[in-house]
Amino acid sequence: MGAGTEPDGSSRSDEEWERFLHESVAGAADAPKEPSARARDVARRLRTEPAGSPEGWRSYTPARPKRRTGWYLVGLLASLALLVVAFVPGRVVDLFAGDDHGAPAEAGRRPTVDDPFRGSPAADWANGAEGITVPEAGAVGWMSAAQVEQALARSRDFVVTSGLDRGVLRGERPEKAIALINPHQKDVQDLLKTAFQTPTEKNDPLLLFSRFQPSRTRLVGDVVKTQGRLTYREGERGALQVTADVTFVYPVAGADSGGDDEIVRTIVRRELVLSWDDPDKVTTEPGTFSIVSYKYDMTNGGCDGAPTGYLTPPFGKERRGDEAGKAVDPYDRSAPVGQGGFAEDECGRATRS
Repeated sequence: MGAGTEPDGSSRSDEEWERFLHESVAGAADAPKEPSARARDVARRLRTEPAGSPEGWRSYTPARPKRRTGWYLVGLLASLALLVVAFVPGRVVDLFAGDDHGAPAEAGRRPTVDDPFRGSPAADWANGAEGITVPEAGAVGWMSAAQVEQALARSRDFVVTSGLDRGVLRGERPEKAIALINPHQKDVQDLLKTAFQTPTEKNDPLLLFSRFQPSRTRLVGDVVKTQGRLTYREGERGALQVTADVTFVYPVAGADSGGDDEIVRTIVRRELVLSWDDPDKVTTEPGTFSIVSYKYDMTNGGCDGAPTGYLTPPFGKERRGDEAGKAVDPYDRSAPVGQGGFAEDECGRATRS
């Protein structure tokens, strides 16, 4: 084979040889180029990944927000609850207060002979005289600290005798309590003279004493619950003025009731203002006081009809009729004590007993 010939033996012209040599050195324009290492890696990954549009390596797709249906339901229920409280607050309070009247009480909360204060706020109160607190004595007006201490003790004795003595509660005349009242105080002595024989609205023993008629009402158990206190200050003409503010809770039943007793709690709150006067300025007797004022609030003790001189708790049908009056909370000691009495506009229905 001679030089410069094709494989088939044909020869090339000088121009073709010159172009061949030039392209061999410079490279043909359409000659394929070697791919880079990164391009080879991308091509390999694309071949191995499944079909579909791959997510860009810098791209971000936010998660779809979750629906909060539960919170919307809670908000709706809360709104309905607020509407109930706004329009019928008494019903809502009764649900949490555990009151034992109005609607029939649960059997587990009804008072019984063995537990007459069951379901009552008074269940946690002190028994009898223990619930009446007396402050520490100090000199006041014409009295020394020792005299004030003695006067406070006697004032407490009057409150205890007039509101807790078992004989007085059964309708007996309160002789011990009367003995502590200044015999020269004419208006009070006139009240005491007629109140026990012919009681009237102005001369009623209930103004000063708690009494039940034995033929109609009997006390349940041996305990009366109390909460209250004595306070003192200097009064007129240097006298020692003592104020007693005490609430008494009496569990009672009908005198002729059988084993299945209906127990009612009569609640009486009394405010008495007593004056231990200077004997050099006021006519009095040693060891006695004058009564400045007396008030009482009473629920479940009867309020219709002429005064009888006794507390008359309502039982059965009487109780349902008595509950038609204005609702009052007999355990609310934040408000001042009002004047007691049996006028129709003073009848009240206890929200708690």
